[in-house]
Formats: sequence, C-alpha cells, structure tokens
Amino acid sequence: MSAADRPSRKLGDFELTIISDGTYYLDAGGMFGVIPKPLWEKKVQADSFNRISCGTNAVLVRALSRLVLIETGIGNKLPNKLAKIYDAKAQLLRELEAVGVRRQEIEVVINSHLHFDHCGWNTFRNEHVEVESTFPNATYYTQRGEWEHGTKQLERDRVSYISDNYDPLIRSGQMRLLDGDGEVMPGISVVIYPGHTRNMQAIILDSNGEKACYISDLIPTTWHLDVTWVMAYDLFPLETIQNRKRYYQQAIPEKWLTIFTHDHQTPWAYLERDEQGKVFAKPA
Repeated sequence: MSAADRPSRKLGDFELTIISDGTYYLDAGGMFGVIPKPLWEKKVQADSFNRISCGTNAVLVRALSRLVLIETGIGNKLPNKLAKIYDAKAQLLRELEAVGVRRQEIEVVINSHLHFDHCGWNTFRNEHVEVESTFPNATYYTQRGEWEHGTKQLERDRVSYISDNYDPLIRSGQMRLLDGDGEVMPGISVVIYPGHTRNMQAIILDSNGEKACYISDLIPTTWHLDVTWVMAYDLFPLETIQNRKRYYQQAIPEKWLTIFTHDHQTPWAYLERDEQGKVFAKPA
C-alpha cells in the first residue's frame, strides 16, 4: 500500500490519516461474546480455527503544526509464541515512514487504554535488548485508573497488560497519567467511556465545528454497532451497552466521524439510524 492509499481526510483545520500496525487474529467467540454464531457470521467469516482478522487502526493527526498519534498497535515485543498466535505484523513504524513521518517527529501520543494491542509501539527493544521510548520527543497520555488496574495483574485480564509498554515511560516522566475527562491540547480531548475497561478513554477531535471520535473498544468494529453485541473481553458488559447508547445520543445528531479501532475494512464512518431505529455506518 502506498502513502496515497492510506485513508486520509480533513477535519476542519486538522488532517487525519489512518495508519495500521497490520491485521491480527482474534477468537470470534471473544469478539462477539454471547451473540450466536449464525448471527455474527452473516457479517464476518471466521477461519477453521474460529478466528477473525481484525485491524489495529491508529490515527496520525496533523493539528496546530503538531503531530499527534492516537494508539500505537501491537508493537514488536510480544513473546514469539504470542506473536505467532496473533500473526502480529509490527508494521506501524513503516506506515509512519510511508506517509513521511519519522518517529522522532511525533509530539503527542494518546492511548485509549493499555491493552497490548493498543500501546505496543509505545516502546521497543533496542539492539541491547533494552526497552526504550519509540517516540522520544512525545508526551504520552493515558488514564491513571487504567494504569493502576494494569499493575494489579488480575487473573481475568493480566494477559492484556504488558508493563514494558508503559512503565518505563512513567518512570522517565514521559507518560502523563490523567484523572478523568479533559483537554490534552486545543481541539483534542479525552472522555471516559467505561465498559471494556473501567477507565477506557475515547479521544475527541474538534476543529472548526467538525468532530471526530476514536471510540476504541467501546465499539471496536462496524460489526458491533448493535448496543447488545458486546465482546467477551469487556469487563463491564452492561456498562458497554449503557455507554454505547450515551455515545449514540451525541455522535449521531451532531454528525461525529466515528473511528473504529479494529475494523480493517471500515476504519471510519458516520453513524445514522434506519427506519427501525437501528444504528448503521455510512462510510466516510
């Protein structure tokens, strides 16, 4: 894929470009929870191992003469066994280079939460097998409550939290821990939408009256637009349903561009309701 093929668009005075760390495989049962297979397979086909191919969409934002990166994919630090299971591609830095951006130029990095497939390229292992910051001139942002949860290494989800993705940045002072909703910089703010995790944050982009939202795993793909199609990975499924409704109440009438974290085919779309009131995606 050439740089020209990467989805890109204006949002007011901002320029947004979708880049990817590549597709990877997730268990379809995990992605669709209690939804019966005869229903979800109308939307996507699983392979012989009941896996589906998912995206790792990140967003490069050119805003106010600054370069902002939302999410950093899986990275290249997974143990070999896990990298093989997920078929991780580790291509995010190559994608940045393809659109003319060096990693040293990124000034702001925002992680919606700290699961390994959202913050893996926060850091990398150098030739001395030491972990160092991938974006040395950036300030990183995530929620304090998200980090605190990850440090507990609970049986339910400890496999999702890899401390080398964030602890070195916290020790160095490069990562700032946020306490709730707030502005990261003019036109870019974060809002907590619990459900997938307690402190997962959406990233809101606002320029000249136009808005976009990286909603992350609250609505991971266009396959999950029905409020009850909740992932088995969600720690608080009833809150996922409640907060999807909350999101739709604002995003649909205000015509927000919704950015999907794991939808490789449809990374962004506008949301509308049909005559029966069901939400559907209208590709941007």
